[in-house]
Amino acid sequence: MLENVKSFLKEAWGKSGFETPTSIQNTAIPIILEGTDLIAESPTGTGKTLAYLLPVLNKIDLENQSIQAVILASSQELVMQVYQEFQKWAEGSGIRGASFIGGANLKRQLEKLKKRPQIIFATPGRLLELIKQKKVKMHEVKMLVLDEADQLLTSEHVNTIKNIIKSTLQDRQVLFFSATLKKETEQIAKEMTKEAEVIRIQKDETISEGKVEHIYFLSEQREKVKLLEKIARLEGIKALAFINDISEISVAAAKLNYKDLAVGLLHSELNKLERQTALKAFRDGKLKMLISTDVAARGLDIQGVSHVVHLDFPKDISQYVHRSGRTGRMGANGTVISLVTEREERELKNYCKQLNLPLYKRSFYKGQISEEIR
Repeated sequence: MLENVKSFLKEAWGKSGFETPTSIQNTAIPIILEGTDLIAESPTGTGKTLAYLLPVLNKIDLENQSIQAVILASSQELVMQVYQEFQKWAEGSGIRGASFIGGANLKRQLEKLKKRPQIIFATPGRLLELIKQKKVKMHEVKMLVLDEADQLLTSEHVNTIKNIIKSTLQDRQVLFFSATLKKETEQIAKEMTKEAEVIRIQKDETISEGKVEHIYFLSEQREKVKLLEKIARLEGIKALAFINDISEISVAAAKLNYKDLAVGLLHSELNKLERQTALKAFRDGKLKMLISTDVAARGLDIQGVSHVVHLDFPKDISQYVHRSGRTGRMGANGTVISLVTEREERELKNYCKQLNLPLYKRSFYKGQISEEIR
């Protein structure tokens, strides 16, 4: 698969410490290099970013000073994360890239365009704004990538995406990548592509299986934060806890901070700097727990998450899979904890039955998680 790429990418691969490409990389890269449109589904943590980034970098023409590729992602954090990957893999190649995200200073972002980037990484709203202001010219764009496509093709974003695709010429290549791809999302993607290949990787055999345990605690709704406090006190924990409602996040974090626990929060109403600061502190191990909404945590690659906590019950099985996929990445071990009421317990058992996952009921004994005594 890597024999057909430029030498700077072979070099970067050698330095990366990766041994063999993952299933999505093996399947997607040759298709993209051929110039075919692609709709790809592959589970969280299977190396989707490199599956499109390597062939995109390989196709950039250094002599051409205009924007040749656009990579769209659903959140500011995901855009910045992909941009950082780009910086790592494009090192020494001379390829110029720039990021454009909503909420950031527009004037400063316009300065970046003066440096003539060949690849841009953007949130859809900000990119469309720049296209409408005629600051970004899309007529030479040869490749368009949509990361977390299921989020970008929701009713909220789909018209923005259609307008962006319309602004490019007919002979461009369009690539959709997602961890979960519903039939209706696939259909919308097909309408925006030309004879796209569809690939679905259900399970990546190239990644050694980490052991992820799925456990739950039975709790009244009002007692859930007390349980979360006990979880945050566990030794060596690095946990992502999910809450559905933004207003509830601040309340839960304040309660835990009051108990001297190093807990941060992540949601869409925080400004860019607050979000980056919380993520950095969590990545660096200064925070034991990050309480987040689903939107804020979509697609984020945070190494070494030991526990995922469903404080609020997921709205559907797909959300349970997405959240749970934040732990046990790339063969590591992890624990998924659901805090459930009696009604939610029935739903959780149903999810795990459908997913063929063993599920265990647990309780706390002397500050530690212990098995239920039958």
